[in-house]
Amino acid sequence: MKIYLVGGAVRDRLLDYPVLERDWLVVGATPETMLRQGYKPVGKDFPVFLHPQTHDEYALARTERKTAPGYKGFDVDANPRVTLEEDLLRRDLTINAMAIGEDGVLVDPFQGQQDLRNRILRHVSPAFSEDPVRILRVARFVARYAHLGFKVAEETRQLMQSMVKSGEADHLVAERVWAELNKALCETTPAGFFQTLKECDALAVIFPEIHALFGVPQPPKYHPEIDTGVHSLMSLTLAAKLSSKPEVRLAALLHDLGKALTDPQKWPSHHGHERKGLPVLDRFCQRLRVPKVFKTLCAQVMEYHTHCHRVYELRSDTLVDMLQAIGAFKADNHLQDFLLACEADARGRTGFEDNEYPQAEYISKAAQAALAVDTRQVLQDNLQGAQIGAAILQLRSQALSSLKQTHHS
Repeated sequence: MKIYLVGGAVRDRLLDYPVLERDWLVVGATPETMLRQGYKPVGKDFPVFLHPQTHDEYALARTERKTAPGYKGFDVDANPRVTLEEDLLRRDLTINAMAIGEDGVLVDPFQGQQDLRNRILRHVSPAFSEDPVRILRVARFVARYAHLGFKVAEETRQLMQSMVKSGEADHLVAERVWAELNKALCETTPAGFFQTLKECDALAVIFPEIHALFGVPQPPKYHPEIDTGVHSLMSLTLAAKLSSKPEVRLAALLHDLGKALTDPQKWPSHHGHERKGLPVLDRFCQRLRVPKVFKTLCAQVMEYHTHCHRVYELRSDTLVDMLQAIGAFKADNHLQDFLLACEADARGRTGFEDNEYPQAEYISKAAQAALAVDTRQVLQDNLQGAQIGAAILQLRSQALSSLKQTHHS
């Protein structure tokens, strides 16, 4: 029985990258051997155990044979005769197919260390094509390491493209797609995730709503980059600089989904795209089972980002209505997340990246001014139901009129 450190921990150690979790591989053992030593079984599809003290995962060396479409269609063999090299051969990328033994020696049968030095993401073997989740994983590794110069090997891109063409990507399930998307949104360069999927034709299959934005023009005066898909990825890139929250980043990415619905005869204008996109967003979130906190912020940014940009032109009552609609008056509001996503949209344009966005500070002050209104008199006026809310909104609108006059003066 031999134990090896494998996978991402080896890769990131060699990259001097933070090692967040450690996976261990056990060669020459049976499940009974692991149980006798106090390990706790947790694997459903193949033998994985938790160390009795560290609670790290220890998996038995295994081979896999494709038996059906999708990522669950595998026959797993984890008998004690499976070698380290046979286990590493089934892994996705060469940089993930390395191991370090208890003696500290690196085992690297597929030149993963060389690919690390050359900043290449390359598949280990043709077996890569048996698991469609690997398309998403490669894209996520681009999102994580693009800032270090990593690129997908051409032969790997072609293999991913052939997987999409053969229909393998059609078998991806919502839970796995969302899991990889959520992780990618938290990486350093999340736009690389979507760009990689686009380059292997997977974006149209996995995220058709985002793919539909590419090729849709916008007015060059306001969008020198012209293409809506390009602008969406630029907005995501800016959002990643402004916030570490994945929900802010997703909201910036998806804010213009409605532009894909514009009649081409009306291009490059996109009147009403803010509301047109809401049903598209709803279908996107429902299909991928996106958590409510993400969906809520995405919908708010989609519907009101233009209001945010043009806040100085808004009537006071319109601004109050917007603040009310996005929940800015609630104790647990997400106003700052909303403003960051809107700022990412405004600056996610060619030549606008370094611009300031004073609208955010103005709207924050407006929300504070509206909340500072004394509503006690309203509650003493014997108003009923909706009348109370309307009276409070009117008071808040008056407070914002004063703020607007001060701002203009």
